Amino acid sequence: MNRVPRYPITDDHIHLDPVNGIGIAAAKEFQRAAGTHLFLVAKPSWSHGIVPSRGEDYRPVFEATLSMAREVRGLGLGVFAILGVHPAEISRLSEQMPLDRAAGVMQEGLTLAAGYVRRGEAVALKSGRPHYPVEPPVWEASQSVLRHALALGADCGCAVQIHAESGPCADVVEMARDTGMDPGRVVKHFATPDTPLVPSLIARHEMIPSLCREGRTFTMESDYMDERSRPGAVIGPRSVPRFTLRLLGEGAITDEDIWRIHAETPSRVYGVEIHLP
Repeated sequence: MNRVPRYPITDDHIHLDPVNGIGIAAAKEFQRAAGTHLFLVAKPSWSHGIVPSRGEDYRPVFEATLSMAREVRGLGLGVFAILGVHPAEISRLSEQMPLDRAAGVMQEGLTLAAGYVRRGEAVALKSGRPHYPVEPPVWEASQSVLRHALALGADCGCAVQIHAESGPCADVVEMARDTGMDPGRVVKHFATPDTPLVPSLIARHEMIPSLCREGRTFTMESDYMDERSRPGAVIGPRSVPRFTLRLLGEGAITDEDIWRIHAETPSRVYGVEIHLP
């Protein structure tokens, strides 16, 4: 029988894949390590063997994510789905079709994802821009996709989690405002602390204690990929609870820090309720 957890511990960005990875077993590892809530992020279309030619082709990706969420919820974990289109899809799709059409397919996929948010089946959208060097036309096309995601987030009243280049991504603040999106609800996945967006920090980030002392707002994530070909990448499913409790035990963070990181901040940013049973 699982012990009643003392603190909420939330992984802000995790993938679970019952086909290419270990699926529900990873969620059980997270729970055994004292994890209580997770934001389950849709994997790229290629992880499902899909090469989309229209937005509707993303539906099986989203449905698989929601099916996994329902299964994990059965363990007693709090699960929130984040649906969208990985920004690296622009490179793959533009090999199959003209660049403007590739961007259009990604925008259609995001519009489809927004429908799930409006129905309450997901809590946020996933988008971004390439985290690797690309030619200017690809960058501009990616920017148009990101602007579309932010506009959808504003329209749905939901958060947008972005995958982008390392660094602050400060220009996204103005981009968000231009679309009517609150920058305080734009989460930078795998963030650096210098971002003006909401940083989601990898759980092993060495600046977590100092940021806590400064009272900074951020969340924690594993970015666990759940792929048998890369076990434990980026870090394993037990990482967020283990690093959190280790820092607490060392006196590097406080009880109040845990509640702020794992409950107050994600509840505010995503518009959800994170609490203990």
